[in-house]
Amino acid sequence: LLLGVLGAPALGDPGPLEDVVIDRYYIPKICLREAQMGDFIRYHYNGTFKDGKKFDSSYDRGATVAGVVGVGRLITGMDRGLQGMCVNERRHLIVPPHLGYGSIGVAGLIPPDATLYFDVVMLDIWNKNDKLQITTLSKPERCNRTVENSDFVRYHYNGTLLDGTPFDSSYSKGSTYDTYVGTGWLIKGMDQGLLGMCAGEKRSIIIPPFLAYGEKGYGTVIPPQASLVFSVLLVDFHNPKDGVFLEHLEVPESCKRRAVTGDFVRYHYNGTLMDGTLFDSSYSRNQTYNTYIGKGYIIPGMDQGLQGVCVGEQRRVVIPPHLAYGENGAGDKIPGSAVLIFDVHVIDFHNPTDPVEIETVFRPEGCNVTTRNRDFVRYHYNCSLLDGTRLFSSHDYEKPQEVTLGANKVIEGLNSGLLDMCAGERRVLIVPPHLGHGESGARGVPGSAVLRFEVELISMEEGVPEGYLFIWHGEPPANLYEQMDLNKDGGIPADEFSTFIKTQVAEGKGRLMPSSDPEKVIADMFQNQDRNQDGKITPDELKLKSDEDREKIHEEL
Repeated sequence: LLLGVLGAPALGDPGPLEDVVIDRYYIPKICLREAQMGDFIRYHYNGTFKDGKKFDSSYDRGATVAGVVGVGRLITGMDRGLQGMCVNERRHLIVPPHLGYGSIGVAGLIPPDATLYFDVVMLDIWNKNDKLQITTLSKPERCNRTVENSDFVRYHYNGTLLDGTPFDSSYSKGSTYDTYVGTGWLIKGMDQGLLGMCAGEKRSIIIPPFLAYGEKGYGTVIPPQASLVFSVLLVDFHNPKDGVFLEHLEVPESCKRRAVTGDFVRYHYNGTLMDGTLFDSSYSRNQTYNTYIGKGYIIPGMDQGLQGVCVGEQRRVVIPPHLAYGENGAGDKIPGSAVLIFDVHVIDFHNPTDPVEIETVFRPEGCNVTTRNRDFVRYHYNCSLLDGTRLFSSHDYEKPQEVTLGANKVIEGLNSGLLDMCAGERRVLIVPPHLGHGESGARGVPGSAVLRFEVELISMEEGVPEGYLFIWHGEPPANLYEQMDLNKDGGIPADEFSTFIKTQVAEGKGRLMPSSDPEKVIADMFQNQDRNQDGKITPDELKLKSDEDREKIHEEL
């Protein structure tokens, strides 16, 4: 085969020709393949005579020409002139009569002994022995799993013909193409081309017509016998049989307890799609997500994924759509059939039936006297969340914390944890929220937070029964009023009352309710007895607490 490359003057007056004259006036920079004998090709052309008069055009018919080159199905000149062409190459061909329609011509169209001029552009080349051509454009460093038959995939694509003409794009529709692989829902070439892909991988897939739409093409956008080129980005995939996949990113060395159904968990999370797109984050709200697990309050996949977590654990939970938001998705951030990835950090968890957890760090020898409700105690403490976040400490102040146990002055869990302690004893207390600050929390304490206290009992004073400010160690004096009325004037002012009470305490005959301010306790006692608030106590006003309680019982009866 002689390929002659002629300049413009030669094209204007070629003279008698023995072979086809070929002018390759446009050759693409990249030529992956040249048309060879036996290849199937698609091309457009304009056919004219020497004077420029058009006798035929594929453009006018609105359809490309498709056929096999080099096997005698075309006029000999065209058969020769098309061989060696690249896709998108353009040629001028001059076909002498003996390589065209000869001395007979074509009635009414091409006169005898006509030299034919063709302007040709090659659009497609393939062979029946071709296979799928797959080129990996980019691939994530981490790829734990690849696409297999029966998987459901979500991918973006740009679809073009071999000459670069676009025919379809998922990007223009603003949504991924979602389908099963290997079940006949896709053309064969795409079914094969998606196999082995990782989420986030990009591929170029060139599909010959017999693995695409074949002789029929597809509508007006894909001609018959067209090779297709797909640029594919796999967004995510899953299998309908998939369960939740867990990856333990960080597990504390000490894990005394793991979460089970019915536990209330507080955790932070970042939620992403499989391609890394962030759709939600508790960190952005600066607030943990708080919920019961195993009770259907959250998507099934997360219900399963939080089972067995430790406090402080960081875990990746990969959830297939049938255990997440299904085919419909959620809002405008979670597409239908999306695989969800949650990176979870468990802050704490508890069960509504949990008691206070008490760990004795140190207990002095010879510990015979321990704290009870109504005792007055002094103690130091450090309070933190289970993740170590420091909240409060008595060491930030000049003196220990002081409180009367059982007087509802501290949270219930701390009160319980301070009972049965010896002076000098140290404990670690884990207080669940229902014995702490509850769902609402408190200033500086998040709602539903489990609290950790490190406590040291400094001192304790024996208390008095509830409702009492002073109790006698034995029987009170029979002539109590006369002994209290020190100047015998028939009235007991506040100073006489205070002197008398202090004397009884000093002599060990009775004791005041423990307090950091005994004077206030005595003042409260005096105010209770001075019933008409005239500044002194009369014989009719002075009553023991036990007598008052009996009078109330009689009134009720």
